[in-house]
Amino acid sequence: MKALVYYGPGKKAWEEQPKPVLKETTDAVVKILKTTICGTDLHIMKGDMPEVASGRILGHEGVGIIEEVGSSVSNFKKGDHVIISCVTSCGKCTYCKKGMYSHCENGGWILGYMIDGCQAEYVRIPYADNSLYPIPAGSDEEALVMLSDILPTGFECGVLNGQVKPGDTIAIVGAGPVGMAALLTSQFYTPAEIIVIDQDDNRLAVAKTFGATHTINSANENAIDKVMELTNGKGVDTAIEAVGVPPTFELCEEIITAGGHIANIGVHGKSVVLHMEKLWDRNISITTRLVDTVTTPMLLKTVQSKRIEPKKLITHRFKLDQMLEAYETFGNAAKEKALKVLIEN
Repeated sequence: MKALVYYGPGKKAWEEQPKPVLKETTDAVVKILKTTICGTDLHIMKGDMPEVASGRILGHEGVGIIEEVGSSVSNFKKGDHVIISCVTSCGKCTYCKKGMYSHCENGGWILGYMIDGCQAEYVRIPYADNSLYPIPAGSDEEALVMLSDILPTGFECGVLNGQVKPGDTIAIVGAGPVGMAALLTSQFYTPAEIIVIDQDDNRLAVAKTFGATHTINSANENAIDKVMELTNGKGVDTAIEAVGVPPTFELCEEIITAGGHIANIGVHGKSVVLHMEKLWDRNISITTRLVDTVTTPMLLKTVQSKRIEPKKLITHRFKLDQMLEAYETFGNAAKEKALKVLIEN
């Protein structure tokens, strides 16, 4: 089969690799129909995650058809259409019992990280019964690719951890795909104001169409001053960090109101400064989280009912053998006006 293989920072190849086989009775092998590229993949390519081994097949998002199942798999059979969760969960360990699938003692986020992933013609999925979701007949599978990772990530790590409530003023720092997912799902809780901050005018324009009440280009104006102007000097109730670099996290520290919540989503490869000299008496909470995907069934229902339309995040489409071109496009998102790229087998 063909696959996208990582060979160290800045080095990747689209090349022939062995087709995966069942290793455990709880495994499934899935033929990829549609996949995509995540900002985390770009972090890996930059060398932010040195633990990723050379020779690893990247990718942790996609939908596909089950090619083969192990003898212990009871929820799925050959030919079933499935959503692949970015998080692998055994369903039995201490953390899984708490709903913290991201910290599964036997899984967690391992696809395209610790084991070979989805940017390939086929992928092996451990603990298939808990790590795959059936696709209802007649579903738009393009939209459902967004349920692998970005929708539950934006919702769980940003909206739920940020405790967004009706009437709140919230700021989303970073208008990439995960920031947009937070923007879409935050509206479940009817915040009064949603401020989106980014340095890309195209993404900010898209954010407006997705429900942002205000947008700020932090490359052209002082984002802190603008937020304070919009909030009568108080700051925002929830600041969602959706980039993963020190300046954006520190921006969240500057714009949070007393009693507010800073919800980190971004994948951080460098240390950030925690300004305790300013925050120690502000009654704020700071949360971190890796997506657990516990909300995926609920989000699937909202997508099916068209209450949210994540398909609108797709800006570019490629065939699987155009994987390198897709990476080039996604890696130059501002220039290419890219949000989510869809890659089809």
